[in-house]
Amino acid sequence: MATLKGKHNIAEIGGVRCTVVETGATEARAEFLKEILSFNRYEVKVEKEKAKDGSLLDTLVIGVTDTIFNPMIAVYQKKLFRKDKKTVTPDYWYQKAGQDDIPYWQVQP
Repeated sequence: MATLKGKHNIAEIGGVRCTVVETGATEARAEFLKEILSFNRYEVKVEKEKAKDGSLLDTLVIGVTDTIFNPMIAVYQKKLFRKDKKTVTPDYWYQKAGQDDIPYWQVQP
């Protein structure tokens, strides 16, 4: 699973220039992120990753067609929303259970 980094990557996914949201994702992870991003009105593109020799891998690349979108900024500035009208937190983004409603300064590692 990729981490939220400030680096802004752009790649061509499905013939369209996209901001890369995550690489190395599984099918379930791609569906989870696609649901969040589509709910927030981003056009999502998903494609199988390619190895250096051109062969297809089992992992996926997820991107959005908005080339100025940055997932780290969107999550930490609370610009993404879930279907239950709550904001997407870093724990929710990483699909961690339990500590979603606790303020970040009270979370125990």
